[in-house]
Amino acid sequence: MENHVDPERAAFEHFKSLPRDTPIEMLNLIRFKEQATYPDGHAQSGKGLSGFEAYQRYGKESGPIFERVGGSIIWRGKMEALLIGPSDETWDACFIARYPNSSAFLEMVTDPAYQIAVVNRQAAVQTSRLIRMKPIETKGNGFG
Repeated sequence: MENHVDPERAAFEHFKSLPRDTPIEMLNLIRFKEQATYPDGHAQSGKGLSGFEAYQRYGKESGPIFERVGGSIIWRGKMEALLIGPSDETWDACFIARYPNSSAFLEMVTDPAYQIAVVNRQAAVQTSRLIRMKPIETKGNGFG
């Protein structure tokens, strides 16, 4: 499995080109490293932290920013089994974050305090998927 931790420039540019004034939901699938790996000379060394512990640090530091921009976790679950898909795609954390709009998400990721906190995420994550979704109303079986 290829490692995906931060967005590629083209993907981020596409994200920014989409409507910014409608609610969005972000599907997060995350696999943690056994041991967090911080850059040399990082002020918060994180020495000896597991990937999970470093991600908890990220959540603690970025949470107030996430809440300030209007973000909320609307679903969280634990992967139990993969029925369809590549067998090497297993996830330690799965959740959906809702934002009032993509401008709120962009405000969060460009906040100077978030830029400091995200180093913990980068140290923690082996690979991930972050998928922007547009909420839709469902009818009947959910596909109407």
